[in-house]
Amino acid sequence: MSEALVSPADATARIAALEASLARANAALAARDLLIDTLRGQIARLRRMQFGASSEKLGREIEQLELALEELETERDAPGPEAADPGAAVRPVPVRSLPGHLPREEVVHEPASGACTCPDCGGALRPLGSDAHEMLDIVPVRWQVMRNIRPKYSCRSCDKIVQAPAPVSAVARGKATFATLAHVVVSKFDHHLPLYRQAEMMAAQGVDIDRSTLAGWTGQAAALLGPIVSRIRDEVVKADKIHADDTPVPVLDPGRGKTATGRLWVYAVDDRASGGTAPRAIWYRFTPDRTAAHPTSHLAGFRGFLQADAYAGYDGLYRSGVAEVACWAHFRRKVFDLHERSPTPLTTDILERIGQLYVVEAEVRGQPPDGRYRTRQENSQPLVDELRAVLDAALRRLSPRSDMAKAIAYGTKRWPALSRFLDDGRLEIDNNIAERALRGVAVGRRNWLFAGSRAGGERAAAIYTVIQTCKVNGVDPQAYITDVIARIAGDWPASRWDELMPWNWSAEPARLAA
Repeated sequence: MSEALVSPADATARIAALEASLARANAALAARDLLIDTLRGQIARLRRMQFGASSEKLGREIEQLELALEELETERDAPGPEAADPGAAVRPVPVRSLPGHLPREEVVHEPASGACTCPDCGGALRPLGSDAHEMLDIVPVRWQVMRNIRPKYSCRSCDKIVQAPAPVSAVARGKATFATLAHVVVSKFDHHLPLYRQAEMMAAQGVDIDRSTLAGWTGQAAALLGPIVSRIRDEVVKADKIHADDTPVPVLDPGRGKTATGRLWVYAVDDRASGGTAPRAIWYRFTPDRTAAHPTSHLAGFRGFLQADAYAGYDGLYRSGVAEVACWAHFRRKVFDLHERSPTPLTTDILERIGQLYVVEAEVRGQPPDGRYRTRQENSQPLVDELRAVLDAALRRLSPRSDMAKAIAYGTKRWPALSRFLDDGRLEIDNNIAERALRGVAVGRRNWLFAGSRAGGERAAAIYTVIQTCKVNGVDPQAYITDVIARIAGDWPASRWDELMPWNWSAEPARLAA
């Protein structure tokens, strides 16, 4: 029996229903894409604000937004039921070439009938070319045992026994290579994996290493890196310009059964923005508190430019001859916080004027100091003078107790220090170099929670110094630490320390040494 014919009215109704369903699906997709773009914008905005007084709260908010963004992007890119249809339209995927430095493993897929005979007519096949498609693959961490075998030989004439000396050990009477020590410290302080998590991951692969053993390996690596840390410190304090900042680090206090609050200080030297070729170095110090004696002691003898926030603990350095360079990002943040809460024409005007200064900075980034100076004098100096006039006019009509007046006063009280970048092309408009150096610490602090002791904080500062200095010099921290601690343990001569510094080291010597 044949199917009943569909009437024109029913066909029209079905088409209308399908079109309505398609419109709803398209609207849902558009709404999801809009939400993804909105979340990306919010994350970017929060990252710019992250180092204010409520940085921890903002960090948690960023994490939540990133999780939501991951879920939306996963849902968007996951194959739906229509993926099973070979004729269905496929969402275009951006084509990106994979990094050239990665090793390539070729897998040749020959026809099922072989490469010699045609499956249709039985004729001989000849090469015509090939199609290649690259995909990113992963080889998980593979633990292995290295056996050091030293054959013994005896002389038949004099009975002398000849044998190669025992190789230098990373840990006395230990069972870890230098590469293992480097892996453990980089995993903790760069990849933010606490030692107990590393122990769990190793156990899952059949390697049962106690967490306390990993802690001992970490201490040994930090001890071997001591001379490198000292040389990085020397390089920092002899610079003409230093960026400084600090962040709280909880420290376990067993005597009281709770945690105390220590500080991790960072002193960074990086002149790439002004075309400088001097070594880039980042030096960290741990202290149990935030008293002014610490930065004064850390930078004793330094007499250059110090770019930092408005912490009063630096005032002793400024009185001793150090030139203060203030941070426009901190001043902008004060106004931006008020603008977010209650935007006004005044906050909008101030933020737009500061934004114009950053436009000029983007143009001169990477230029030599004299070129930066001339451009700033021509373009930035008038903007700064006009902004100061706007701020003074606002202070005359605002109540001194208002939040807006306090935010403006934060900048006007430091106006000479804020304006100092205009008169020297080597200086930066803000202290973002130091703030970026503390980002990894903020992430790690959430994972390993606290330093176990003052010695643990000092050890963390030393390892952060090496890892972050490697990264700003474009050096892989794990390859560097593996090579350098092996050389130091092997009695590397003190007269050749400079060859081991991150700004002089390269992967090629490490490969040859291995």
